[in-house]
Amino acid sequence: MSERGEAQIGVTGLAVMGRNLARNLARHGHVVALHNRSPERTHSLVDQHGDEGKFVPSDGMADFVASLARPRSIIIMVKAGQPTDAVIGELLPLLDQGDIVIDCGNAHYLDTRRREAALAERGLHFVGCGVSGGEEGALLGPSIMPGGSAESYATLGPMLESIAATVDGVPCCVHVGPDGAGHFVKMVHNGIEYADMQLIAEAYDLLRHGLGAEPAEIGEIFAKWNEGDLESFLIEITADVLQHVDAATGKPFVDIVLDQAEQKGTGRWTVQSALDLGIPITGIAEATFARSLSGAADQRAAARATFGSELAAGQVTDRDAFTEDVRRALYASKVVAYAQGFDQISAGSQEYGWHIDRGAMAMIWRGGCIIRARFLNRIMEAYDGTADLPSLLVAPYFAEAVKTGTASWRRVVGHAAAAGLPAPAFSSSLAYYDGLRRDRLPAALIQGLRDNFGAHTYHRVDAEGSFHTAWAGDQREQPA
Repeated sequence: MSERGEAQIGVTGLAVMGRNLARNLARHGHVVALHNRSPERTHSLVDQHGDEGKFVPSDGMADFVASLARPRSIIIMVKAGQPTDAVIGELLPLLDQGDIVIDCGNAHYLDTRRREAALAERGLHFVGCGVSGGEEGALLGPSIMPGGSAESYATLGPMLESIAATVDGVPCCVHVGPDGAGHFVKMVHNGIEYADMQLIAEAYDLLRHGLGAEPAEIGEIFAKWNEGDLESFLIEITADVLQHVDAATGKPFVDIVLDQAEQKGTGRWTVQSALDLGIPITGIAEATFARSLSGAADQRAAARATFGSELAAGQVTDRDAFTEDVRRALYASKVVAYAQGFDQISAGSQEYGWHIDRGAMAMIWRGGCIIRARFLNRIMEAYDGTADLPSLLVAPYFAEAVKTGTASWRRVVGHAAAAGLPAPAFSSSLAYYDGLRRDRLPAALIQGLRDNFGAHTYHRVDAEGSFHTAWAGDQREQPA
């Protein structure tokens, strides 16, 4: 047993993610205190991986806290919500001023803001820390998004940066901003991930129907795409999944999986937050709703019985051209998803005074995380070149990519509509692009209707101030 009070950082909650983070820390030379509500997990970690570094196991919370050097740094890796509050409540009587509590789970950023304020009153630091990369990333190098105070990052930063993924020698970890900034950025990251996966799924569906191709062939197409501008972790594993064969049936794996996508809540939180902030993240929203629709089994069955499920007959005549159209449309839609996500980060940063560096967020997403992709380098460059960029879509590189792909985008969305293939993420992304660039939108009519039924007033294009028309009277306009 090691000496008391020598552990540099502790981890409580040793399910797979907590276990792998603890191992990652130990592998990088940090002395790691271990605790789990069920001591068996603590002992099994030491028994199986004790040779990877220096661990200080404890069966009880008091011994766990006592094993840490001061100021103490404690990572909580339990389920979000009440379980996290319960662990914090158990820790509080054992902590001293200056100690740091780090929540590395997928917590809601508003909960993180609440916890940070409550612990600050007691002289404690609370850090909401987003971690992306799944089980493998936690062990081998994730993308890490810590919030909290600058003082807490001075202590934590070197340890977190040492275990993060690296790209071009730069760790994929940076201090995002105060209180809930880290968990907010992780939430938006997950929302972008939802959109990315939905777009990939729609591209697969279009290719399967349009080409009449089997999943393995489409997997080869995705593998080829992964050699170009679309290179990313998600495109890479899409090729793997599509080429996988089910051992029990000999059928393509994708054909034996139930077509009901699940979600853990971060996509829903992203959409709710965007509504509160007034930011249109249409691609992320449609991706989230598409998962909800996929799970509505009874409604889907009733609709199939009523309307049938046949698709329009006929396949494309030029397979190579159609495949290239889908690739270009996928890339353009992907740019929209990221642009909307970064707009939301900007809005959240302004709302809460976080001063988030969007270029730095692109930098730390280049490695370790689920949405890591080649074009994040381009995003980083865009924001580094113009920190107040109004939209990622207008950055020269992305503007050219979208312009080049617009005709393909329209053909793909048109094909989907004609065939009866649902493509909500492709369609909404194109509609967002068209709405963003439109000189005048039909919102002018909406404002007229609002003034007519509710006297909500409107602005004129040729005069300052607000106005109201007496619709039920003489229809004269008056300043409001």
